[in-house]
Amino acid sequence: MALQLIECVPNFSEGRNKEVIREITNAIEAAAPVKLLDVDPGEATNRTVVTFVGEPEAVVEAAFQGVKRASEVIDMRHHKGEHPRMGATDVLPLVPIAGITLEECAALARKLAERIYRELGVPTYCYEAAAYKPERKNLAVCRAGEYEALPEKLSTPEKAPDFGGAYDEMAARAGATAVGARDFLIAVNFNLNTTSTRRANAIAFDVREKGRPVREGNPITGKIVRDEEGNPVMKPGSLKATKGIGWFIDEYGIAQVSMNLTDIAVTPLHVAFDEVCRKADARGVRVTGTEIVGLVPKRALLEAGRYFLKKQHRSVGITEEEIIRLAIKSMGLDDLKPFNPREKVIEYLIEEKCSNRLIDLTCKGFAEETASESPAPGGGSISAYMGALGAALGTMVANLSSHKAGWDEKWEHFSNYAEQGQALMAELLYLVDEDTEAFNRIMAVFAMPKTTDEEKAARSEALQAATLYATEVPLRTMQAAAKVMPLVRAMAEEGNPNSVSDAGVGALAARSAVLGARLNVRINAAGLKDKTKAEELTAEADRIACEVMKAEEEILALVEQKIG
Repeated sequence: MALQLIECVPNFSEGRNKEVIREITNAIEAAAPVKLLDVDPGEATNRTVVTFVGEPEAVVEAAFQGVKRASEVIDMRHHKGEHPRMGATDVLPLVPIAGITLEECAALARKLAERIYRELGVPTYCYEAAAYKPERKNLAVCRAGEYEALPEKLSTPEKAPDFGGAYDEMAARAGATAVGARDFLIAVNFNLNTTSTRRANAIAFDVREKGRPVREGNPITGKIVRDEEGNPVMKPGSLKATKGIGWFIDEYGIAQVSMNLTDIAVTPLHVAFDEVCRKADARGVRVTGTEIVGLVPKRALLEAGRYFLKKQHRSVGITEEEIIRLAIKSMGLDDLKPFNPREKVIEYLIEEKCSNRLIDLTCKGFAEETASESPAPGGGSISAYMGALGAALGTMVANLSSHKAGWDEKWEHFSNYAEQGQALMAELLYLVDEDTEAFNRIMAVFAMPKTTDEEKAARSEALQAATLYATEVPLRTMQAAAKVMPLVRAMAEEGNPNSVSDAGVGALAARSAVLGARLNVRINAAGLKDKTKAEELTAEADRIACEVMKAEEEILALVEQKIG
């Protein structure tokens, strides 16, 4: 069964007392094997956003214990802050990351909400995908009136929580909690060069999906227009899947437009940034920067970086790190404090830190590790690395061509080639370590017991599986390296003529990668008992090798002709 991972992002109504925050996070970490990714307190909002991930059962248990401790150390009767809130644990969303659906997270959220009330006595609403009532998909409906409205809501059937009874001592102390399930949500504040909350609110109303009430006459002071049922008639804002308000942050001495981007496929981060800038400018206000609250998905920054590169007519075929760096500078993510992607991007925090990966070594270290008496890395990893260098050279020529003076109309054409090259380079770099991993799998089989007939059979079966994998990995290297040839051919034909020799070296590197990996396919296929499968794999390797050698000959002839 595939590994299941979910993220939990509880918001606790305490952002000033570090000891209280520490007690809550300690309870979360002690409850179950989860990974605490981020603790983001806000003094003005008096609220802390905590992010942790793990397998579903562990996350649910850790979340419950966090709610329990928060109900013990936070007294809502004394809470004040800029952010809307109704409980010690105000909201508690579960977010699917891997191997689990939003619907499955919703089912977990409902069970958790019921348990929180049953065992702790804290009233709970279910919102977003976990909502029992359609209108409660909107968190604002659940939180209407905030903490102060709870006595009345608990006594009114249509407003009562999904799980909760009378307004008792626990409800008075801990308030109510909204438990839900949702996709990735980005909480973001756009910094303004004004102290005016009214102007910040006006900009928020301009852009948020809900918009603002329609008024008669004066758009600010006029009488609100209502429909037949008495509800305000709303003029929608310009951005779908967004919520927003304006506020003043004493900590920074500025007003902000505070937004939740509830579906970044509908309204990406960079689109929200540009639109808030546009609406602010129309009101004589400037956006000076952006503050991400909690964590952000990597794709949001990559999409933003590519967007701003394209606006500049610059190649997007550059490294992930460079793209993210441009996104940070373009949106002013480091305006209020340093923005470290390794601490703010969820994928970087989730991934296991592999300190022994070959591709993390220096060039000198890689060569020395290869030269050591250890049998790995061997020819397969070296072949994959040569292929990566071939892709890197093709990408370099594409980027140089994209930025060449006088070729401005061709920037996007070469940018597309550079982007292809980056993808090929990443795939081949991954195969550097994967080839060594394939070898290690075979070595692990030799450590298996072989005393009984059952153990011998299991060992034999495992050896065949490991050998098949060790044959397939270098074949994947051949397939990836072969894709480098069209890239370097195009760069030799169309690219910056001053770099044509680099395209030629790229072809040589790719050809060496293919022929080197072919040797690994052949030697490992010889150990397969399934000779039909072995012949199928070696025949495919031979076909790729022939095509690549022919392509290399043609590309080098073209390069020699251009060099003259």
